[in-house]
Amino acid sequence: MRFAFSTLGVPGLPVPDVLRLATTHGYHGVELRAHPEEPVHPGLGIVERADVAAEFKAAGVEILGIAGYARVAAPGEDGPVLDEVRSLVSLARDLGAPFVRVFPGGGTEQGAAEADATAARRLGTAAGYAADAGVRILLETHDSHRTGADATRILGTVGHRQVGALWDLMHTWLGGESVTETFAALSPYLGYVQVKDIASADDTTPLALGSGVLPLEECVARLSAESWEGWLCWEYEKRWYEDAAPLPELLGPGRELLSRLVSRSG
Repeated sequence: MRFAFSTLGVPGLPVPDVLRLATTHGYHGVELRAHPEEPVHPGLGIVERADVAAEFKAAGVEILGIAGYARVAAPGEDGPVLDEVRSLVSLARDLGAPFVRVFPGGGTEQGAAEADATAARRLGTAAGYAADAGVRILLETHDSHRTGADATRILGTVGHRQVGALWDLMHTWLGGESVTETFAALSPYLGYVQVKDIASADDTTPLALGSGVLPLEECVARLSAESWEGWLCWEYEKRWYEDAAPLPELLGPGRELLSRLVSRSG
């Protein structure tokens, strides 16, 4: 397995500083949060995109994915959602990133079947231009579809190899799904896994890996047992929890813990 971290943990940090953290602490890749308040987002021009891609290449660090905020199950017209997904796919293509993250985002005014159908229809359409771009769109286990079982209701309907799953360990755990159940559901679709840690279901302030309640060791053991060789990406939600400890001081110990867990389970 290879290790990455998300820039959600270092909000607004310039790309050279992000790369310095990755190389210093031995991370193979970075997931880029694609929001206008970040250095990398869909509004970048083609020259700026080329510069970012060159910086990553020179540092020997991969851009794992573009973490967008499109909500594919949200109520409303398809057009604006598809335009947002298309812009994320284009950014990933230009940066050489293999994955784009989208959320479900189903509304409370919808029934589950309607939300599933909306998401499947939009993702089915988006799969075509994702294929042309050589990018895979990943539906994260999140919000209205937080478990693997929830996500696969959509993914099974789409049935396209360019549309897969991003397993957020916290959300599947909060949804009451075991690691074994989640892997069984998502394994045919799995792009990569977001790992993290929290104190409890009632306190989701991010913690150092291994210091909270999430089944991180069990997750890594299951992936290893299944000979899965993808990415583990640490999503530390510093942007939403300003009082959380700074991520840079945690990256080294976090990388060491992930390495130990992989070695132990292997």
